Amino acid sequence: MTRLPFIAGNWKMNLTVKEAREFAKEVADKIPATDKVEAAICAPSTHLETLVSLTENSNLNIGAENCHFEKSGAFTGEISPLTLADLGVKYVILGHSERREYFFESDELINKKAKAAFEHGLVPIVCCGETLEQYEASQAVDVITKQLKVDIAGLEKDQAEKLVIAYEPIWAIGTGKSATKEDAQKMCKAVRDVVADIYGQDVADKVRIQYGGSVNPTNIAEYMACPDVDGALVGGASLKVDSFVALLEGGKLA
Repeated sequence: MTRLPFIAGNWKMNLTVKEAREFAKEVADKIPATDKVEAAICAPSTHLETLVSLTENSNLNIGAENCHFEKSGAFTGEISPLTLADLGVKYVILGHSERREYFFESDELINKKAKAAFEHGLVPIVCCGETLEQYEASQAVDVITKQLKVDIAGLEKDQAEKLVIAYEPIWAIGTGKSATKEDAQKMCKAVRDVVADIYGQDVADKVRIQYGGSVNPTNIAEYMACPDVDGALVGGASLKVDSFVALLEGGKLA
C-alpha cells in the first residue's frame, strides 16, 4: 500500500519566537507539493500561533510537542488539546523519550493523551523506542511492543488509521549515532506488526511510521528506501530552513 511520506521536525526547546517567525517566512514557499511529501514542524507552545499564522497558505503543517489529556482545568503550565485545535494545530507529539525520562510519563498517561488528541481533532505522533542497554540485549522489539500495546490501546479503528508512530531508539537521539537502515526497517516493521495485532492488517497498512534519531539530509534517503519507513521525526536538522527543505526533497546537502 502506498503511504504519503511524512517528515516532521521536532524543535524541542529551541529557537525564539523571532527565530521561528523568520524560519516560517523563509520556508513557506519552499515546501514540496503535498502529493510528494507531507511536512510539519512541531514547536514549543509559545511559537504555535505565530507559526500557524505565517504558514496558513503554505504546505507546511504545524504541530505541538505535547498536550494534556483534559481540555481544561486546574493544571498549571499544561497545554489543552482544545486550545491547540483552536489555534489550528494539526499534530501533537506524545510519548517522546524525553517526556518519559525527564517528566516521568507512563504509557497509561500517553494513552489518555492520544485519546484526548483525537477527541479534539488532533493527530498524535506517538513515540516509542529502546535504550542502548535494551538494544544491546536484543530487547528492542519486546520494549516497543510493550509500550505500544498500552500507548494506542482502545482507539477507534478510524482513529488508529490516522495515527502516526515514530520509532526513535533512545541511544540515537541527539547523539550523532543513528540506526542502520536494516535496524530501522526491522523496528518499523515490528511497530506495524503491533498495530496489526491490535487493529488488523488493513489498519496497520495505513498507519505511517517514522524513524527518528540523528536523521539528516545525508542519511534520509537510505531510511526512506525501507518499505516500512514512511518518514522521519527530526530534531536538529529541522532547525534550519536549508536542511529541513533538503530532508523533504530526499536529502541533497553534503
